[in-house]
Formats: sequence, C-alpha cells, structure tokens
Amino acid sequence: MAATIKSVAEMAGVSIKTVSRVINKEGTVKPDTLQRVEEAIKALKYTPNKAARDLASKGASVLGYVYDNPNAYYIIDMQRGILDVCRKNNFELLIHPCDASSKNIAKELVDMVDTAQLAGLILSPPLSEMPEVLSELDQNQISYVRILSGDGLFPSPLPYVLVNDFKAAYDITEHLIGQGHKNIAFIAGEEIHKSTIERLNGYKAALEKAGIAIDDSLIIKGTYSFETGVKSSETLLAMSPHPTAVFACNDEIAAGTLFGARMKGVDVPQELAIAGFENSPFSRQTFPPLTTASQPTNEIAQHAAASLIQYLRAKKAKAAHDNLNHTFIPELVVRASTEKQ
Repeated sequence: MAATIKSVAEMAGVSIKTVSRVINKEGTVKPDTLQRVEEAIKALKYTPNKAARDLASKGASVLGYVYDNPNAYYIIDMQRGILDVCRKNNFELLIHPCDASSKNIAKELVDMVDTAQLAGLILSPPLSEMPEVLSELDQNQISYVRILSGDGLFPSPLPYVLVNDFKAAYDITEHLIGQGHKNIAFIAGEEIHKSTIERLNGYKAALEKAGIAIDDSLIIKGTYSFETGVKSSETLLAMSPHPTAVFACNDEIAAGTLFGARMKGVDVPQELAIAGFENSPFSRQTFPPLTTASQPTNEIAQHAAASLIQYLRAKKAKAAHDNLNHTFIPELVVRASTEKQ
C-alpha cells in the first residue's frame, strides 16, 4: 500500500499540516522537525499527490467555525454572519460543534484542521477563552480569530473580536436601580463562559456605585437555559421578602424566570421586574417583552470572519495589516418587563 501524508506525519511524530509545510517548502518548520519529516518521507518512499500540491499552492480557502454553545439562536446568527463574509470572499465554511470540556479538545481541533486542510478557525466562547486550546493551536501554527468577553486577553498577535459584557451588564443593573429597585437578584449561566463572570461583575459594580450592598443569597448559579430561569424563580420568590427585580444572564433564563413568576401569580413588572441579555427572539416573544442588552451576534460574526480572512491574506503576501481587532458594547433595550405603569 502506498504511503500517505498521514503515515509520514505519524512516523515523524508531527501533524499533517507540518508535513504539508515541508512538502510545499514554506520555510516555517524548525530544522530538527524538518529533518524528521524528510527522513520519514524517504523511509516510506512517499510521493506527494500532484493535484493536492497544486491545490495547496493556491492557498486553502476553507474556514472552520468551532463552537460549544447550547443557544440555537446564537449559533444560527453566528453561522449566517460568517457565511455571508465567506461567500463574498470565495471561502467555504466547515461548521464543527464540539464538547469544550473534553480532555482531548485541543487535539481534536488540530486534527480537524489537518484533515480538512483548513486555512484557519473562528473560535467562539468558551473555546476562544481556553489557554490550553490556544496554546496547542499556536504550537501547530494554526491561524484563528477569537470572539471574547471582557479584557482578559491571552497574549497573541492574532485578531480578536471583544464583546464588552461588563459595560452592558452595568447598564442593565443601573436601569433597574433607576426604576427604584434595591433588592435585585442575578441568575448566572455556566462559569466556563467568561461572559457569565463579566456580566456578574458588571452587576456588582453598578450596585456598589449606587451604594447597595451585595447580597450573595440573591446570586443564583445556573446554566444558560430556560429551566434555570424556572427553578431560580421558585428559589427567589420563596424568599421573604423576595427580590423586586431580576437580572438574568441571558434571555432564555429571563424567559424561564418570567414563566415561573406568572405560574405563581406574580405580576411582571409590578411585583417583579425581569431583564435578560442578548436580545434574542426569547426577549421579544414573551409577554411582557423583556428588557435586555442587544448583542449584534450576526455583526460580531461578520467582523470575526473578515478579520481572519484579511489576516490570512496579509500573512500569505508577507505584508503588514491594519489593526484587525474590534470591540462591541451590547446596547440597553428597555421593554415592558421592567417598566412599572
């Protein structure tokens, strides 16, 4: 059986992408690694496929979007935004859902890039915020763009899109305080998402600025799910006195909280004001509609894809590029769920 690029990579103890770099004489491989690959090619009598080499020389034209997020609305908006930019730039898109908690997640991504010969990856949270994943990608010289929450950036020359969840959460909490609320609860999503931490910190900062003591009993841990909202509403409404306002970490949680409140006959917003985050369809399909922070997910996705493509083209041409980073601040959208009549 004829040797393959995969068998060469296995013998040399490197990735398929590294073998490809050696074959195409890209000059970015360390001398000792170059020697191991050349020895494996010789030992296996490997002959590169000419058609594959011709395709590689033209430059890969496929990006990968990698995510671990249960929010279907978020994923759909991300895919649409990325696809729009890919089509305008003659790129294809490979969509790869995965489990960020897997102990082999970094290797999974490297293997996927090698197998599909991807030009680069678009990483959304929590993958974009995991140092061990980014380190593995860097070691394999894989290009990527990160979509991040907050200022805790990992050092990298690669582009990123930053979402300022802290400021948006501060604005939501400040709005609730402005409506006369002092007993304000917070329902969190998974802590693996930095957006959860940033939104919690924004909530706390607004309370502190207003001179309102932070009550840990009003901070409920949960997941980004409707069920978390329903269960949390039971916990909060059982308190005496119960909070007069709730800031839920996303619209799905907020919708569940609203459902739970209505099941107990609690009037929203007269007895309990409820705010969410993201401005997803959940926020507009409830009654009353939810106050939220409008996160332009489609636009965020477009910026991420455009930045990565521009970076890849500059890299191929060995040219400098403009600052490709961009920051979004989700804007407060006030609706009936927090406005008392």
